[in-house]
Amino acid sequence: MEIFSYSLAMLGTVAFAVTAVLASSKQGIALFGACVLGIITAIGGGTIRDLTLDVPVFWATDLNYIWVGLAASIATFVATPFFKRKLIHSLMLYIDGLGASLFAIQAMDKVSELQFAMPVGPILLGVITAIGGGVTRDVLAGRKTLIMTRELYATPVLLGCILFSALSHIFPEHRATWATICIAFIFGIRSAAIYWKLSVPDWLMTKTAEDEDH
Repeated sequence: MEIFSYSLAMLGTVAFAVTAVLASSKQGIALFGACVLGIITAIGGGTIRDLTLDVPVFWATDLNYIWVGLAASIATFVATPFFKRKLIHSLMLYIDGLGASLFAIQAMDKVSELQFAMPVGPILLGVITAIGGGVTRDVLAGRKTLIMTRELYATPVLLGCILFSALSHIFPEHRATWATICIAFIFGIRSAAIYWKLSVPDWLMTKTAEDEDH
């Protein structure tokens, strides 16, 4: 199970890096920039989490996260037309969603073991771990960040983290089961959003100046 979880984490790292380079390629980007944005997206959220917890940063003890993110970034830059194919791009979006769900729940488990700012800390750092890299990427690339768009990305992660926290508190003896269920819950909502192109409903969004003019 540990090997399977680690393999999924590496797969999620690849997807984070690939989607970061593809998103940035629309604006034109050099190889060095692609590698920086790819790696930051892949490890950014977990790095913020560990710095907040004041523990050794996860990739410092396992450089595979860096090498895998770097390799995925270079491969995407070199073979951008391949990764932009509809089937491949869709596959990467789904893997990205799986990675986000896995990283969020893994982060909550790590934070809970350290009893950091219970019970809110695990939820906040779970969300930050899942979306922190993407938000940092968007800031550096000068794009609208994930949390400022209608995309159903952060919301499923937040709901899944809250659900995991509640279930783990009520039935602590089944924590591993709840982790699996909540990973599937987050991934399910994210997959539905990708497949049916779902977005945050209007009543949960503030109106922009353009909307008010209309």
